[in-house]
Amino acid sequence: MAKKKILVPDAREELDNLKSRVMKDMGYVVDSNNPNNVKYEIADELNIPLNKGYNGKLTSEEAGKIGGPIGGNMVKELVRLAQEQLQKK
Repeated sequence: MAKKKILVPDAREELDNLKSRVMKDMGYVVDSNNPNNVKYEIADELNIPLNKGYNGKLTSEEAGKIGGPIGGNMVKELVRLAQEQLQKK
């Protein structure tokens, strides 16, 4: 699972901060210098063989089980923040 290209490259740091915060809130141990490593903890929890480097034998289903909780929880938090901002207007 390679780093995905984001539309606004300057947002990378804030997206990493969001990932760190959200996954910590979910109870995962997150290295704030490399929050992307939380995927290895999730993979281990799910018994999915995720290695650093090439993972070409990983199925789409397995990759989704690893990345889904990360991205899904980030989106939930972004929606929550947007709703909060709308209520302030």
